[in-house]
Amino acid sequence: MSVDENRLKSLLNNEKTDAPCQTKSLGNYLWEDIPDKNKWEDCVHCGMCLEACPTYQETGEEQHSPRGRVYLIKAVAEGKLDVNEAFSKPVFDCLDCRACETACPADVQVGGLIEEARGQVRQAMPLTGFTGAFSRTVLKGVFPYQNRLNMLGSLTRFYQKSGVQSVVRKTGLLNVMPTHLKDMEAILPKVGKPVLDRYPEIVPAEGETKQRVGMLTGCVMDVMFSDVNESTIRVLTHNGFEVGLPKQQGCCGALHIHAGERETGKKLAKQNIEAFKDYDKILVNAAGCGCALQEYHELFRNDPEMLPLAEEFSAKIEDVSKFLYDNDFERPKTEIKTKITYHDACHLAHGQGIRFEPRQLLKEIPGVEMVDLPDADRCCGSAGIYNLTHPEMAGKLLNRKIDDIPDNIDMISMGNPGCMLQIAMGVEKHGRSEKVVHTVQLLDWAYEKDKKEASKLVKS
Repeated sequence: MSVDENRLKSLLNNEKTDAPCQTKSLGNYLWEDIPDKNKWEDCVHCGMCLEACPTYQETGEEQHSPRGRVYLIKAVAEGKLDVNEAFSKPVFDCLDCRACETACPADVQVGGLIEEARGQVRQAMPLTGFTGAFSRTVLKGVFPYQNRLNMLGSLTRFYQKSGVQSVVRKTGLLNVMPTHLKDMEAILPKVGKPVLDRYPEIVPAEGETKQRVGMLTGCVMDVMFSDVNESTIRVLTHNGFEVGLPKQQGCCGALHIHAGERETGKKLAKQNIEAFKDYDKILVNAAGCGCALQEYHELFRNDPEMLPLAEEFSAKIEDVSKFLYDNDFERPKTEIKTKITYHDACHLAHGQGIRFEPRQLLKEIPGVEMVDLPDADRCCGSAGIYNLTHPEMAGKLLNRKIDDIPDNIDMISMGNPGCMLQIAMGVEKHGRSEKVVHTVQLLDWAYEKDKKEASKLVKS
């Protein structure tokens, strides 16, 4: 396919244009959803992003830096580079942690470019063999279907409660697994039943209703961390919010978008846009999900029919910690004596710019002593399923994170399930004893303690 010569000339000269992006081809991008040149044209390769990038810090290689990746993405658009393995590897080795966006003085949207470039790679170079079959099975055959995810959760519960897990661990069967999978099995949380199956579609507020809000229960969150979802519901209703749990909601599609499977991501986005159409505010307790939901409009950038719906939907999304802080949450009264450090999940701190509010929720709990975590916003290596696809790099980043955790603390708090699993694995592997918790869980426990103290007073 040919490219308009004037547009290509202006692109090569790094000139800005208000003309809409082509959707079919540009340079050697020949498939749908080409990377948006408006995201790269402000990059002047200043290098401010270098020290913020975890992969560059580890490798020192330019192609594994944000500005290097932006250069490669632009080079394909200019026809200087093909969509091939030399392009694919740096693009997929990125954690998509967005730390570079925080550091960038020109506000270059590197994360969006990376995800769009991955979409081009997957259309040009579909995964084959075992990797391709595994990816199709997990991303397309399991995550889009809530009933299949729930079945997976049921199997995991059976594995944990039936004694099979104990037998597997004692007999050494886990030794045949890759090391990183064996490590993850060691910290597998106790899997409960999904709240979407157990709670009504509308959970009433305690006392006077301030507002009705929708809540994304998520896929991994509701299967692996249903206890965190329960805590979130209890905290919201305790603060006077009626919580809506639409039954037709599903996976947010973040993992698919990160993996370059944009069409599946779009299908899931449409499902959630429809599911929450009657809500003015939609709350999320998983940083990665929240970031993806806030960027649905990027998925439909070239779809004039869906774009306004996606923009309206994305504007409704808010992380639960920020929502609670902004809406004058009830301060707990009973002391919980504990020392806590806080880890900034990448897609909360860098993706959504939320750092202050979750820390304030914790500081408002009587008896909580906050201890600063050095480089709290540096990626832990989870990055969706990066710890599965790139275990060596993820392991290096996890080791750095664990080394930074202060001594003599009781808990590590955060707002993302992937980080919780990753850091719990690091705590276990390094022989530490800290409990890994979601920020909202601490608030829930404080409220429960308040209720118990109030009950004692009534009985006395």
